[in-house]
Amino acid sequence: MVDTDVPAEIAKMSFEEALAELEQIVRRLEGGQVQLDEAIRSYERGALLKRHCEQKLNEAQQRVDRIVLGPDGAVNAEPAKLD
Repeated sequence: MVDTDVPAEIAKMSFEEALAELEQIVRRLEGGQVQLDEAIRSYERGALLKRHCEQKLNEAQQRVDRIVLGPDGAVNAEPAKLD
């Protein structure tokens, strides 16, 4: 599932790429050496990157969830135990 609110350039990023860029943005903003306009643009891009990362994690969780057959024969999905 592709989030249409996320620009194509972000949507094609891997989770790791998006997370790395998000971490760079956070470091720049926390450093406090960014002009206001750039800080606002960075924050907006960071929000898009965060949304993309959340979507990627959600997709991964869905792939990891196990399909199980219940005692009554019903098919259910349950979170995989990854510990």
